[in-house]
Amino acid sequence: MTETAATLHAHDTPAFPSDRTCPYQLPSQYAELRDQQGSLHKVTLYDGRQAWVVTKHETARKLLADPRLSSDRRHDDFPLTSPRLQGLRDRRPAFIGMDPPEHGPRRRMTISEFTVKRIKGMRTDVERIVHGFIDEMLAAGPPADLVSQFALPVPSMVICQLLGVPYADHDFFQDASRRLVQSTSAAEVAGARDDMERYFDELITKLEAEPGSGLLGSLVTRQLADGAIDREELISNALLLLVAGHETTASMTSLSVITLLEHPDQHAALRADPGLVPGAVEELLRYLAIADIAGARLATADIEIDGQLIRAGEGVIVTNSIANRDASVFADPDTFDVHRSARHHLAFGYGVHQCLGQNLARLELEIILTALFDRIPTLRLAVPVDELTLRPGTTIQGVNELPVTW
Repeated sequence: MTETAATLHAHDTPAFPSDRTCPYQLPSQYAELRDQQGSLHKVTLYDGRQAWVVTKHETARKLLADPRLSSDRRHDDFPLTSPRLQGLRDRRPAFIGMDPPEHGPRRRMTISEFTVKRIKGMRTDVERIVHGFIDEMLAAGPPADLVSQFALPVPSMVICQLLGVPYADHDFFQDASRRLVQSTSAAEVAGARDDMERYFDELITKLEAEPGSGLLGSLVTRQLADGAIDREELISNALLLLVAGHETTASMTSLSVITLLEHPDQHAALRADPGLVPGAVEELLRYLAIADIAGARLATADIEIDGQLIRAGEGVIVTNSIANRDASVFADPDTFDVHRSARHHLAFGYGVHQCLGQNLARLELEIILTALFDRIPTLRLAVPVDELTLRPGTTIQGVNELPVTW
């Protein structure tokens, strides 16, 4: 029998999202949702609105591929998971916030830079960047902050090279990116967005006068000049690629190091057999699921699925950390296992909005984890793991500081 949202409003629903108390385990509230019967459950957002949270892997894939769910946050009823996101509601979305048919052509403008072949061709450059920052960290000596000295600058330099953004500006855009994804108020987020938009507007002006290398230079020379994309949309897309291209990989790097150091048997297995590294990266992506709230959608039509009726105008949130811990798909899902076959995880989403940069993220993580532990085999946390300050559940999961020594 189908149960509508109206019949559920009479019941108390848990607040969403929840903060982690462990860098790599589900919050207890998420584990409780996952272990309940059914694949969709009502939660209450910060503004008192309710939304459906998807907890099962198969249902998550179906809904992420369903064209009746919109990614456009400009809809009045779009489920916002934090007040800070009000600062972005009225901004021109990048392609990730567009729906078909507009989404496809915009995504295809950039996809050539993220193909498997193109990313494989970057391996030598990524290795050079990774080893360069390890050299600097070793020269400075222990202790070190792995975030500021390694995890953040590596993907920042890599995405700058791919986009054609001057790495010399990294202090500015790393600070603006941090404010954009971590500030708690809408005004702070809007201010960070303004700063980034001005930066890219000036950079695009320079590229119009003197064409440069990289994806951004190509988009300016071709799509912008030909009228295939306007300036405002190009700025939004460039901002998305720069922020997503380093914030997520930096967080994955830090949490991956913590996870490996806190699971010495799995770490030892990986060190003994480097052939396990690609699979271990997939398991880390499944296990950590840092982009926990990226799967927010709005139903534009009624959807009946798994005995529930999602009504048009209701919010749906595919929380990939929960879906990636579905025991019907991943046996003993709360256990970290570098031998697991986890490639079908949802850390990069699914469907038309599946992460454009997933091939680059995989390459970076494989190189980073191999090089870091080869070069610093005695690397260890400089503080107990329970003393680390974790980011809240309203943003990309991770730590802003990671004291290490060797």
